[in-house]
Amino acid sequence: MKLLVRNLSRSTTEQELRILFSAHGNVTECTLVLDQATAKSKGFGFVEMPNEKEAKDALKNLHETKVSNNKIRVKIAQ
Repeated sequence: MKLLVRNLSRSTTEQELRILFSAHGNVTECTLVLDQATAKSKGFGFVEMPNEKEAKDALKNLHETKVSNNKIRVKIAQ
């Protein structure tokens, strides 16, 4: 299941995002969306978790939690 993670701090790294979601299950892919001109984070990314139950657990537990002083939003990617 692919999850969209929004409102990330611009300083959050893919590794930090992977560690955050790995606490809830197996993460197969973790991608931050970067600005092409500056190569800096745009403040959102995607996390791919193969187990649907683990992904829903991560969504439920991480949605609207504080990460680097930002309240992140997690939802199923369309």
